[in-house]
Amino acid sequence: MKIDVIMPKMGESLQEGTILKWLKSVGDIIERDEMILEISTDKVDTEVPSPVAGILADILANEGDTVDVGSVIAKIETSEQSDVATDNLSSKNPNDNDILQKENSKINRPSGNSQENGTMKIPRSDGKKFYSPLVRSIAKAEGISLEALQSIEGTGADGRLTKKDITKFIKNRNTNTGDTTTPVQMAQKQTESVQPLIINNEDIEIIPMDRVRQLIAEHMVQSQRTSAHVTSIEECDVTGLVKFREKHKSKFLEREGIKLTYTPFFVKALIDAVRQYPKINVSVDDNNIILHKRVHLSFATALEDGNLIVPVIKNSDALGITGLARSINDLSKRARSKNLKPEEIQGGTIALTNVGTFGTLFGTPIINQPQTAIVGVGAIKKQAVVRELDGEDAIVVRQMMYVSITYDHRVIDGMLAGQALAQIVKNLENMNENTLSL
Repeated sequence: MKIDVIMPKMGESLQEGTILKWLKSVGDIIERDEMILEISTDKVDTEVPSPVAGILADILANEGDTVDVGSVIAKIETSEQSDVATDNLSSKNPNDNDILQKENSKINRPSGNSQENGTMKIPRSDGKKFYSPLVRSIAKAEGISLEALQSIEGTGADGRLTKKDITKFIKNRNTNTGDTTTPVQMAQKQTESVQPLIINNEDIEIIPMDRVRQLIAEHMVQSQRTSAHVTSIEECDVTGLVKFREKHKSKFLEREGIKLTYTPFFVKALIDAVRQYPKINVSVDDNNIILHKRVHLSFATALEDGNLIVPVIKNSDALGITGLARSINDLSKRARSKNLKPEEIQGGTIALTNVGTFGTLFGTPIINQPQTAIVGVGAIKKQAVVRELDGEDAIVVRQMMYVSITYDHRVIDGMLAGQALAQIVKNLENMNENTLSL
């Protein structure tokens, strides 16, 4: 019998992956758990193992193809005897999904046919609706314009268009119009009527978004559509923390082999605040609030290409400053080399972003769905502030920074967010030589 190999889900928000390289060819004998192909998402590159031992019978998606999560990308024959029977059955009762995937591969495959190459491109999102690769491929093959797609009522989650929606539209269109124009001819007409939005000249440079940037953009817009974003900001005096770090950073580097940054202290302050106000460590599932009993902390990491990735420190509430520093250093290094495991970018319950790394005073970060809160920490700068000394006001120089919390007002009210933010600030201001240890 033939066993399906499907595109695995590599992250909570990911709906597709790109095939980088097939490590095996049709006809090759493979063992169970032997790596058969390499795939890429906006988060990680990884190898996909074979679910069974057998012979690679079919490859249904080509290198370079972007495929929906859950789609069949290959078939493995587990016995020679069932091969003929399975092939005969397939020839009599072809599976609609397999045929569609093969047709999609033909559509996405580079072709010398100028009419196919001239077919208009449907974007991943128009700001209101998300169009999956499957929907875009069908639209491309059938010559359906973006305006036509926007007019179709989606029955999927959040109003998304499904295969059923678009095939119903095609059926009704053909029935109502009796149009015999071929999909390629229709697409060619539409392409000829579309004018470019930007005319390239010497004064500008057009830089196409890479795939990672497109997915980040989609994720950010989707987060704004999902959550009611509100941001609160507070000042924080971290003079004691700065002195502690300056005193211990050299010994820490010598002992641990890694630099002692401020980030593990920020993370610890956030974790301790969650213990006081656990209802900021939640997510939303329809009309239910999911309260997470452990803190799986996500932290934003900038990559060399300018994109971002958000690794997760699982059970971060069980770690001290040194343990957090090790985890942050390890995950950050492997994130930049694209060596993270899929589970290391999933399951976060609350997030922190250190915008101060770039000299920014504070920011209003976007919530990392399906979480409902993200804390931002800004740059530490010396400032002249007013303090009361011996009953008198005095101007003194202190190490100051801003801390922000962006929260989903659907489930976190201003009072709760303000209390949690105040606790984070209090935790940071209490960090000094007498309260900290490494």
